[in-house]
Amino acid sequence: MAFRKKAGLIQAHNMDILIVQECEHPGKLVFNPGVNQPTDIVWHGANRNKGLAVISYSGYKLTLLDIHNPEIKTILPVLITKQNKEYFLLAIWAFNAMDPSYKYVGQIWKALDYYHELLKRENVIIAGDFNSNVFWDKLKRRITHSMLVTRMTEMRIHSCYHFYNNIEQGKEIHPTYYMYRHKNKPYHIDYLFVSENLQSQVEEVSVGSAEEWLPISDHCPLIITLCD
Repeated sequence: MAFRKKAGLIQAHNMDILIVQECEHPGKLVFNPGVNQPTDIVWHGANRNKGLAVISYSGYKLTLLDIHNPEIKTILPVLITKQNKEYFLLAIWAFNAMDPSYKYVGQIWKALDYYHELLKRENVIIAGDFNSNVFWDKLKRRITHSMLVTRMTEMRIHSCYHFYNNIEQGKEIHPTYYMYRHKNKPYHIDYLFVSENLQSQVEEVSVGSAEEWLPISDHCPLIITLCD
């Protein structure tokens, strides 16, 4: 929430592309003096105070594809282009949609079905707040986190955090979320997956510290550096 008040903090990391959940509509993004202005924004949401935004800071052009299905909550198919570079992004903010059979990662499962042909391309990125972890596989849901990861592995799409750190799903040691901002309630629920052709381009993976980020958010940023 209130990204306009926090943008200066994340800019210290020199982001090219930023995915922000619970972000206000671009028309409300009036930044503090000295804060860099985005070069492009894609935003979607039913509430002007609380949508999903993909933000460019370095000249990358963002295009919400015409095949976007707003019934899949809330996942945006975005084409990222700059000169001869082109990436296909599924920006994720998975939450409890009306369909009880497809909660949270169930929405991502639907997106894998709906955008299946596009996901066969190279330079695919699937990233954002999945609101999920192997920890919740025990819940009675039609689609579990493990099922989703297995399916993406079969599609040759892999989690940067896990292959970079050689860590299994569910064994994460860097929380991305603290429920109610309590340090004793840590979870890893944010992910960035890439197609196999991009794996060798992953130079660094990091997660922001609780000390730095909890004063302003219950999430800590997951930061991925890809070489050209």
